[in-house]
Amino acid sequence: MTVTLAHIWRHPVKSHGREPLSEVSLNAGQTMPWDRTWAVAHEGARTDGSEWAPCANFSRGSKAPKLMAINCKLDEATEIVTLSHPNCETISLHPERDAAQLVAWVRPLMPEDRAQSSHVVRVKDRGMTDTPFPSISIANIATHRAVEAKLDTSLSMQRWRANLWLDGLEAWDEFDWIGKTLRIGEVEFAIEERITRCLATTANTETGERDADTLGALKSWGHQDFGIYGVVKNSGTIRQGDKAELI
Repeated sequence: MTVTLAHIWRHPVKSHGREPLSEVSLNAGQTMPWDRTWAVAHEGARTDGSEWAPCANFSRGSKAPKLMAINCKLDEATEIVTLSHPNCETISLHPERDAAQLVAWVRPLMPEDRAQSSHVVRVKDRGMTDTPFPSISIANIATHRAVEAKLDTSLSMQRWRANLWLDGLEAWDEFDWIGKTLRIGEVEFAIEERITRCLATTANTETGERDADTLGALKSWGHQDFGIYGVVKNSGTIRQGDKAELI
């Protein structure tokens, strides 16, 4: 069976919404354009936005599950982001210029016993990925279906917040790719490591409520991993429906 690129997603504001794409142009050694461009730091953060920082510095779905129900749309020309959530009014703003407005909008979604959102950071030419290297996350639809079967329930794939979704594989095939090169359309990816998952995946992406033991399901296979991180080796454009293969 042919393996194809089924879905492309970006997340302009880290842990604050996602947006589907039909194609994307990638640059060698860089994160996906406009993916995790902005990150909402909390009051205990130890980062000034001058360089990459670990996810512990930011308001995120593992600590604030309601954030997982945010949807996002970015106007690249103006850098205006439109955010929506079932418990909040839809809002359009520039994450940096209107940082105070963004922090105020997200405040009701933050648990009272957690460090509260305080400011927005943006690192020049670098998305605030969960890895210290500029990664793109890749997931396997068959592996997602295996988790659904284990839990005997339907789950949104957006729980995993992957950038690229591949169809046509067997479950867990992607774990054999570490150290290899994957080509999707015009672009080659160096596959670096597996993605270890956190509590963010237990939250429903429509309600923001924790309602599925995704981590327990993963641990039944002897690990807590889902998906892989790749690094872009050459610049090019990838599109939904592109063929994917190891080379």
